[in-house]
Amino acid sequence: MEEKLVLTQEWDKTFPKSEKVNHRKVTFHNRYGITLAADLYEPKDAQGKLAAIAVCGPFGAVKEQASGLYAQIMAERGFLTIAFDPSFTGESGGQPRFMASPDINTEDFQAAVDFLSVQDNVDPEKIGIIGICSWGGMALNTAAIDTRIKATVASTMYDMARVGAKGYFDAEDSEQARYDKKVAWNAQRIEDYKNGSYALGGGVVDPLPEDAPFFVKDYYDYYKTQRGYHPRSLNSNGGWNTIGCMSFINQPILQYSNEIRSAVLVIHGDKAHSCYFSKDAFANMVKDNPYKENKELMLIPGAVHTDLYDRTDIIPFDKMVEFFHHAMQ
Repeated sequence: MEEKLVLTQEWDKTFPKSEKVNHRKVTFHNRYGITLAADLYEPKDAQGKLAAIAVCGPFGAVKEQASGLYAQIMAERGFLTIAFDPSFTGESGGQPRFMASPDINTEDFQAAVDFLSVQDNVDPEKIGIIGICSWGGMALNTAAIDTRIKATVASTMYDMARVGAKGYFDAEDSEQARYDKKVAWNAQRIEDYKNGSYALGGGVVDPLPEDAPFFVKDYYDYYKTQRGYHPRSLNSNGGWNTIGCMSFINQPILQYSNEIRSAVLVIHGDKAHSCYFSKDAFANMVKDNPYKENKELMLIPGAVHTDLYDRTDIIPFDKMVEFFHHAMQ
């Protein structure tokens, strides 16, 4: 039985509503019984069965931010799309709030494919997914397990298991560093249990310290300004639970990415602090993979991480449309 969700009906996105598409709220459930909330976008006057795309990300964002922008623009280009909030976040269900899981979040993408596959105006043989930031990693992880997906785009991707276990730029890749993290997290678990609630880890730092590294400034410029702030976004506000992402340290994703047969397009800005995630994930995906001809890494000159969140002058939508059409023939 699906949870009853409270869904905002007014337009509260960080981007303007398109007059070229119809929009409505929908819900669907994953195999853990969590009800997910999504915005569905479909081209006006569309006829017949459409190719469909599910969009999610970035990590700690909501569907009113980057994923909704991607979904709306791809709907303008002729696809039926949904942008959904992951389990435990945004308008989606799941308790406790503000938790993340490599398994459940991969399942969220699969549940989106379940939903799209049974829509009367969707061709179930033409379904793709787009993951942004950490959901780019989740998208690749989903493509490795879900044979219904014909094409996957990973945009400005993070591998959350890698950054959880090794830190940024693998700077904490030691047994001692991981042990110290685990000691702190497990101590926090006891405090949370005593308190009967989960302490929040904090969103993007505010006010911004003068000596903040560039990638922190990059996030601030998106999540803490009019450009991308949203009241339901974790990164714009209190962040994940302190222990919310603990399991990533112990559960690597992308283990079998080089067995993905379907088409994959990995997109990243070459000036992004996170570009190494995409470069390494792509190299691992095509290594010893007999299905490498339909895999592509596209680097955007001069672009930084959040440019691919909302810079419509930089995000290669024409390339994405061509990619999906070719892969879904």
